[in-house]
Amino acid sequence: MKRISLAVGAAALAASIAATGPASYATAAATPDGAARATLTGFASLPAQTFVPGSEPSGSQIGTAPINGVTPPFAGQPVQGFSGIVRRGDGTFDVLSDNGYGNKANSADFLLRVHRIKPDFRAGTVDVLGGFNLSDPRGRVPWPLTRADRKLTGADFDVESIVRADDGTYWIGDEFGPFLLHFSARGTLLEAPIELPGVKAPENPTLNGAPPNLAGSKGFEGMARSADGRWLYPLLEGTVNGDPAGTLRMNEFDVRKRAYTGKRWTYRLDSPANAIGDAIAVDEHRFLIIERDNNQGDAAALKRVYLADNRDRDRDGAMDKTLAADLLNLANPKGLGGFGETFRFPFQTIEDAVILDDRTLGILNDNNFPFSSGRTPGRPDNDEFITVRLPWRLHAR
Repeated sequence: MKRISLAVGAAALAASIAATGPASYATAAATPDGAARATLTGFASLPAQTFVPGSEPSGSQIGTAPINGVTPPFAGQPVQGFSGIVRRGDGTFDVLSDNGYGNKANSADFLLRVHRIKPDFRAGTVDVLGGFNLSDPRGRVPWPLTRADRKLTGADFDVESIVRADDGTYWIGDEFGPFLLHFSARGTLLEAPIELPGVKAPENPTLNGAPPNLAGSKGFEGMARSADGRWLYPLLEGTVNGDPAGTLRMNEFDVRKRAYTGKRWTYRLDSPANAIGDAIAVDEHRFLIIERDNNQGDAAALKRVYLADNRDRDRDGAMDKTLAADLLNLANPKGLGGFGETFRFPFQTIEDAVILDDRTLGILNDNNFPFSSGRTPGRPDNDEFITVRLPWRLHAR
């Protein structure tokens, strides 16, 4: 794998110059790595204390002491934890809330949900238009669930990635299995959870006393969909026991056959202490992957979007990656959001990426409500939706 000295590899650089002109590329601002700098083009924010209207109480298992100035439990279900995004093409997006309050033990009263949102970048706000809970009324899950009504909770699955099929159904990646989950357009589970062969996390209910070979909640953090919808590419957040430290498996899943094909690639983290936040497809070979450290605020040192290519690999077989955007060093010439000429996205977990056009990405944070306080110490983070213009074209398909 090449270390990052330019924003793109040779092939992408040639394509970028052809599309944008050598002068515009040469005069772009640079990051400390020497890479061309991405630019903030939109900023919108959803207040941390936004709750689903008329929803059930939540947060009873995280104590009663104030957390970042907010005192649990809560009268409703927070609209938080955005861990996956789907573009609907009409200015709205589906965003996936993850398992709730951080782990299986404290999230039994957090209902898994897909929210419909609409950012208004002129006003700097995000509207929540509705959404739906995830449930299993048909009994597709073969093991006991938390609730008798079979509404799914953060104690049942840790949902972290989502794609929308052409038929309007959703494929969602879970970390507890790790499992692939197939839901209807209204959130009904359509078939039994699909396991990843040979990989089990400690939360997997089918362990039956066998040892896990993946760390807790390190399953499918990202999942890409091929342009034709035939293939899914779920990416683990953690390293499988026995694999080189800091390498993450990406597997190919055949949607028609409902089976893994056996094809597999690896993504190598800059540091084994890092994690990925999302993975989306650019074309049949290239993927945009969010990589992050586990820090927030001033301590945050690495929050990046990389372009990974499964045709170009290092000696150990890991996908080559090149820097697309440094989220801690975005140019902000218009002072969007009331910030200065350099914009930082300093959140602990940044878990949503979506292609808006051939040079623009939408990026969202997971605010881990009420725990994360990367923007303002002592205050729970809002859910921020930013748009980022890349210094070169993706030539996405």
